[in-house]
Amino acid sequence: MKLTCAQFKKDFLSEIETLYSTSLSDTSTIGQFIALGQLVRRYNSQSWTRTAKFYRDYHQKQVYYFSIEFLPGRLLASNLLNLNLLTTVKKGLTELGLDFETISQAEPDPALGNGGLGRLAACYMDAMASLKIAGNGNGIRYRYGLFKQVFMDGYQVELPDDWLHHGNVWETRRDNKSCIVQFGGNVWLQPQSENMEDVLAVPYDVGIVGYHNDITNTLRLWSAELPPSATYSSQDQRDRISEITKVLYPDDSNSAGQQLRLRQEYFFSSAGVQSIVRDFCATHHGIKLLGKKVAIHINDTHPTLVIPEMMRLLMDEHHCSWEVAWTLTTQVMSYTNHTILQEALETWPIDMFKNLLPRIYQIIAEIDRRYREQQTPIFGKALVDQTAPLGNGQVRMAYLAVIGSHSVNGVAPLHTELLKTDVLRGLYQVYPERFNNKTNGIATRRWVQLANQPLAQLIDQTIGSDWRRQPDLLQTLLPYQQDDHFLYQLGQVKLTNKQALAAYVQRTMGIKIRTDAIYDVQIKRLHAYKRQLLHVFEILREYFAIKDHPQQPVVPRVHIFGAKAAPSYHYAKAIIKLINVVADMVNQDPAIGDRLKIVFIPNYGVSIAELIIPAADVSEQISTASKEASGTSNMKLMVNGALSLATYDGANIDIMQAAGAENEYPFGLKVNEVYDYYHRGNYHAADFYDADPELKRLLDSLIDGTIPGIPTVGREIYDSLLRYNDEFFVLADYRAYVTQQQQISRDFQNQPTWQQRSLANIAASGHFAADLAVARYADDIWQVPHERLN
Repeated sequence: MKLTCAQFKKDFLSEIETLYSTSLSDTSTIGQFIALGQLVRRYNSQSWTRTAKFYRDYHQKQVYYFSIEFLPGRLLASNLLNLNLLTTVKKGLTELGLDFETISQAEPDPALGNGGLGRLAACYMDAMASLKIAGNGNGIRYRYGLFKQVFMDGYQVELPDDWLHHGNVWETRRDNKSCIVQFGGNVWLQPQSENMEDVLAVPYDVGIVGYHNDITNTLRLWSAELPPSATYSSQDQRDRISEITKVLYPDDSNSAGQQLRLRQEYFFSSAGVQSIVRDFCATHHGIKLLGKKVAIHINDTHPTLVIPEMMRLLMDEHHCSWEVAWTLTTQVMSYTNHTILQEALETWPIDMFKNLLPRIYQIIAEIDRRYREQQTPIFGKALVDQTAPLGNGQVRMAYLAVIGSHSVNGVAPLHTELLKTDVLRGLYQVYPERFNNKTNGIATRRWVQLANQPLAQLIDQTIGSDWRRQPDLLQTLLPYQQDDHFLYQLGQVKLTNKQALAAYVQRTMGIKIRTDAIYDVQIKRLHAYKRQLLHVFEILREYFAIKDHPQQPVVPRVHIFGAKAAPSYHYAKAIIKLINVVADMVNQDPAIGDRLKIVFIPNYGVSIAELIIPAADVSEQISTASKEASGTSNMKLMVNGALSLATYDGANIDIMQAAGAENEYPFGLKVNEVYDYYHRGNYHAADFYDADPELKRLLDSLIDGTIPGIPTVGREIYDSLLRYNDEFFVLADYRAYVTQQQQISRDFQNQPTWQQRSLANIAASGHFAADLAVARYADDIWQVPHERLN
């Protein structure tokens, strides 16, 4: 939109006066942010209204993206960038004596996700709006989100993240779009029901602004409330309802936690589907057009209950036959699988499920019966028993998602192949035509244009600004690998970003870090398969090497971690304790000085990632081969010029192919080798321990007092690797990992060559843009039109 600096200043001062009845000098930073956010919403309000009207008037096919996580990050700068107002607003605030960055940092970072799954959903929402796809998000408005992570004596402690303390300036409550979600009670097949527990689902809509295109889509987040009719409710009932949307991923290590998790999943699935069908019927005559006008995408297994919920609505409220309802449902539904870990392929005990969702269970039981009846004569009882929605006393969500969808995709070529040959092998035999790959992508607008403005400006000066709309144009940077001046400038960009991160670390953690060191970064959810342990062993190796040979020159390093562990994941929390204890030992050792530092930044989230990623030299992507579906931190670090230290896992393989393996540091077991160990049962971690004195020393340091203050944690980790045989092959990959780490130290000293390799990553990163990924979904799965990228 068009806006002069003078008009913005006038509008902003007017907004301050309207909201607070005072002058600008008498407002707080949070007050200034709220006023600015309200003003930006007003600037965009007509676009949001026009977009909805256009979709409605022209009967655009709508895509509804269901995800239990959305991790949008702060929206102020993103919305201004996409509205093409960022430069004007920054200049206007400066003229008013204010600093945009200070005001922006007052915005709460919504804790509506834990990592890649939620950030992917947010990137895809941004891409849909920017491609002019009629896209909608459906999720949960968590009151406290995941949790605020703090470290006490090195242990992770979870505190409530009160991100809504000042409200959410971007959301609009839509009471007139509320609906009732029902739990429990008794049902009969007629259907009739009684004694149901009613929960009011109230939508809060957030506008998702497209990039320079006057399109604003909607992210709808549902809040659980007491229905107006429940005048005489008990406190227990009020608490039970408010719990549904209180926190992301409640502890499900017990039955009560599992039931709450299931209530969450049905709550937003039911509310979302009810809303979709209601809106469809308001603008279309006849339910049979549903499959041509609606696409519902299931982002991982959590929203799988949209399938039986759609069946319930079509049969019970719109009086469709089973056959018609099933045809429409499978036309509408598509499913992305994000894991091969059995623990994440959700299952629910049938007895618990049946009591909580009796009508939904009846429908799933009928899906199961019909699936068995149709497929057993073709594929045999054994395969059908293995793949049916009900089995072993469980409701199996991933299997239900495949059976009830017309498309099933993995998120990297390796992952998709493993789905076909291992995790969902039986269902691939039944429905081979449904399986396809859609490699993940990231929003380069946020991860370069906003998070790394020095790099964005350098690229603009070098190849022009068209890459901001067409990320594949980044490949035109490749000829500058031979331009010494450009490579020097690229190095200066990295130095600027390191200085910003170093200042933050010193200010918030009291740790002084060098900006000429290698910034070796591992930022992702804390899980054993992601192998933060391998990284810790490298730190200990470097520490012992300096202690043993204090006069020997070393290339300085800063090892940077950001990660949260699930509250009930005891082993992951033990690893966090180990990292923090090792950090204290190393950082406080005067013999080490500033040659080696460890920084574990607490409460990792989008805003902290935006600070770490542009500063990174090395991108640690060291999961056990076959375990990581794709990864997206690898892509974010790549586009910012970090070199990948990576296993042959997930999208790491695609990154090596795109940028050239010579520009990364691959290592470790490959998938076939991992599976060979599984099939033969001949992996013996102790063999690696016994054969490598250096590795033996590292493991022994966990239990021999070398590392102070970890008698219990150290023993637990030591036993997991040796006594319980190292299920993620940390010891098998140790030597190859160290070899590449040593090579990194040598290579980093030749900065011109290092910057050439960094540039190769940046130039190839357009291949992993969310705009391109979403365009492939639109063409191949959702069958919706979109704006072309070139």
